Amino acid sequence: MEAVVEGLWSLAEEAELRRDYGAAVKCLEALLQSDASLLPLVEIRTRLRLAYLLLNRSYNLNHAKAHLERGLLLLSSAPSASLHLKLSAHSLLARCYHLVGAIPAQKHIILRALNLLSSSADGRGAAGLPATDTLLWSANFHSQLGSNLAIDGDYPGALSTLASGLAAATELGSSELQLFFAASSLHVHLLHWEDSHSVEANVRQCLELWESIPFDQRQHHIGLFFYNELLQTFYLLRICDYKAAAQHVEKLDAAMKNEHQKVQYIKELVQDLNSVNGMLSRSNLQKKDRLALFEKQGQIQEQLRAATGEDSTRRLLDIEEKLLLAPPPMDGEWLPRAAVFALVDLMVVMLNRPKGVFKECGRRIQSGLELIYEELEKLGIADGSREVDLQHSAIWMAGVYLVLLMQFLENKVAVELTRSEFVDAQEALMQMKNWFIRFPTILQGCESTIEMLRGHYSHSVGCFHEAVFHFVEATKLTESRSVQSVCQVYAAVSYICIGDPESSSKALDLVGPVFRIMDSFVGVREKTCIIFVYGLLLMRQHNLQEARIRLASGLKIAHQQLGNIQLVSQYLTILGTLALQLHDTVQAREILKSSLTLAKTLYDIPTQIWVLSVLTALYQEIGERGNEMENSEYERKKEDDLQKRLSEALSHLHHQDLIERVRFSVQQPHELATRRVISGPSAKVDLDIPESVGVPMPQPAAMLSSKLREIDSVRRGKMKM
Repeated sequence: MEAVVEGLWSLAEEAELRRDYGAAVKCLEALLQSDASLLPLVEIRTRLRLAYLLLNRSYNLNHAKAHLERGLLLLSSAPSASLHLKLSAHSLLARCYHLVGAIPAQKHIILRALNLLSSSADGRGAAGLPATDTLLWSANFHSQLGSNLAIDGDYPGALSTLASGLAAATELGSSELQLFFAASSLHVHLLHWEDSHSVEANVRQCLELWESIPFDQRQHHIGLFFYNELLQTFYLLRICDYKAAAQHVEKLDAAMKNEHQKVQYIKELVQDLNSVNGMLSRSNLQKKDRLALFEKQGQIQEQLRAATGEDSTRRLLDIEEKLLLAPPPMDGEWLPRAAVFALVDLMVVMLNRPKGVFKECGRRIQSGLELIYEELEKLGIADGSREVDLQHSAIWMAGVYLVLLMQFLENKVAVELTRSEFVDAQEALMQMKNWFIRFPTILQGCESTIEMLRGHYSHSVGCFHEAVFHFVEATKLTESRSVQSVCQVYAAVSYICIGDPESSSKALDLVGPVFRIMDSFVGVREKTCIIFVYGLLLMRQHNLQEARIRLASGLKIAHQQLGNIQLVSQYLTILGTLALQLHDTVQAREILKSSLTLAKTLYDIPTQIWVLSVLTALYQEIGERGNEMENSEYERKKEDDLQKRLSEALSHLHHQDLIERVRFSVQQPHELATRRVISGPSAKVDLDIPESVGVPMPQPAAMLSSKLREIDSVRRGKMKM
């Protein structure tokens, strides 16, 4: 029987190295299903190997869980089993519970493992481990427990646990492991932002730890690089330091392209190595040929070591297929490789869209969507599939990709509304609706965003009452004070556009409270939007000088900190209008020409019309008849273009569905397997992002159009450390 066991284990390993994971699983299952009586330790090791395969090479989590639970039961009655084996079983089972969303069970098994480790260190348990191994296992379980506590909402407990892991990493003298725990703590801080000084100190700590890793070793910690850089980017977007965020995104984008090339290179080397190994297995080789093959094998192995820093072929498979965060036994990833790369594309979109770089945005949105659709298909999610059709084991992974999908579609809607491509915006928004209706539990955190975007669309096509409804509904569907405040501001803009005294009063009722607390927000996104609308209200009250002072301060913030040229364009236009009303025609001309240039860069037709209408009034006031006629004709052409686009949108199939003053109707599934996703990656996902919209606002002096597009969403899903 011993020979059978060794043979099937060897066959399973060979199949795994060939990436024939199905065959590897069958070999191990055949051993467990044989009639022969297996020794307890043989069965335990086989079940652990099988569970590892199922966890790492498939989405068959339920089978993995069953093997691990059985293995752990056998270990409890196997006193001769090594402590390492017991800890491995606990760690794998904890990870499995994490993936299936069994958060209480995961916490219980981790605490059992920590107690086992502590008992061993005190001499009360099984044979102990070397000090280095003990610290590594301690770090492993503290990282898992930190993630568990963060998911459960115990953020102080998570930070305390991660601090214990950091202490173990420091005792080990491992800079990369210290960075892993520091970055994990930053992740928790971003999920639950309380003390800005603590967050800032954590950010500096991560930067310093990355710099402490020797330069020639950094290429071997690419997963940690992506994790840290993305967290740094999220932090900078949160505080609205877009210039610094852009530098991090440039590094991420370059690393992503290099990683694509590196993985392809590793794949080719592994393929060559397998080919050489296959030839070496032949029995009829001449000695000379065998020596040549051994030499080639050594060369390939050396090239692989240089590229990856690893000797183990199994570890090479992990490096090729995952972005690993830390050394064994913490071989986990934060997000799957494809999700990380899609996230990098999303960061590029978010930083380029406010600048009007729409061609690159379109390319990245398409790239990200294709990547996500490919991964969803692997999970069995195709046209028509719904939440209740999902395999239980695929729910968490599906949530990761579905939330990213909604982010890309959200940005697509924003781009198309900016460019007045209303029909394309309709299509993208209806896609969001359809995904939400099909996966309402997984995507419940996106409902507020959908309502906000319905408000933007309604506002853009002149349906102001409907826009108010959707913005107000969006505030009810989020717990984010930031998003609530911005939605109130958008609703106020729509009220201002309605134009009657009662609506203006309602707008003031909405803006007044958020105006008083605008300095309490972490960044300045909310502040710039609030100041803009407050300035409009001051103009309606004919308090022109005060409006000018307020708007000038908002323009300075929008220009220097946000770098959002659409918002800058609109600030300039309203300031140009003010200058004209104050008869400062020289300044009005200069400001309005700058605004028109920016609006053309963005293909922002409503803002162009707004600027042109004010310029026409300016030329009329200063008696430049030729410029007035030329400008008026250009304005008429733009208005005809906009009316054509609006007519097409209003007659389109989806228009009525989008503006209708009701939320999208969804039937919540009742299956436990689906409802448990509430603890998953998208639960209560509030996009801490003002998204904006543009709409013409009739006024006696001019046509105003507000598209306060300012979005920078930081996706915070369930932590996986």
